[in-house]
Amino acid sequence: MFEPSLSTSAMRPSPLQSDVPSMADSLPNINFGFDDLRDRMSQFTEKFDKFIAKGRKRVLEERNQFRINVAEFQEDQRAKTKEIELLAHKSSDHAQAIDKEAAETVEMHAAIASITQQRDARAKHRDCIKSEIVAVRKQIAQRISAQQQHAKELDEQARLNGPELDFWQTYLCMRIEGTGVADRLKFVFTHVDEKDWEREAWFELDTEKRDYRVSYAKPKLETEEVERCVERLNESRDLGPFLKGMRQLLTAAGK
Repeated sequence: MFEPSLSTSAMRPSPLQSDVPSMADSLPNINFGFDDLRDRMSQFTEKFDKFIAKGRKRVLEERNQFRINVAEFQEDQRAKTKEIELLAHKSSDHAQAIDKEAAETVEMHAAIASITQQRDARAKHRDCIKSEIVAVRKQIAQRISAQQQHAKELDEQARLNGPELDFWQTYLCMRIEGTGVADRLKFVFTHVDEKDWEREAWFELDTEKRDYRVSYAKPKLETEEVERCVERLNESRDLGPFLKGMRQLLTAAGK
């Protein structure tokens, strides 16, 4: 760069020649405008930097928007793919449902035919049952009459057994109690201990089934001896000897 001040000083004469006018003094003063040029260059650089920054920002925004658009497109594509798969699945299910309904229709017609046949067969069977019901009712009436006759005989037998039971209760020092359980009686004996006439011994007789059994006894008795007494009772249905035998077992066990 040209510096006028340096050029002027270089051409300046020595002190000895200061009084002598030089050629440089006669030259015009030239202003090249470097300061203005520097300011303009600085403004241009600033505007250029802003332009570049603005362009970068626009490119970055456009690139980001492009990425967003691509992502949205891909998401839409995936959604459309899922919708297509779902529609295909529904279409397959619908086709299967139609095939199933067709098969069910065939089965229903077959079932209707089978039910019709069964209805006809049951109608015939119903007529047979009606005839059998008439016969059964006749048999039931006969059995009711027989049971009434049997109940009448049992009542007569009970009236006869009452005095006998009173005899055994007095003779064996015995009383009969309930146990709180259906079909089970408790036979309590006293005067089984010579030292204590009030001491009690007892056993429970289970009459739920046809073959009776002794469910419990106090004092404890030998199982075989009890089974022999019960077996004789089930064979003879005679309660008197059974009670006498059980008293003897309880008396012997209490000694």
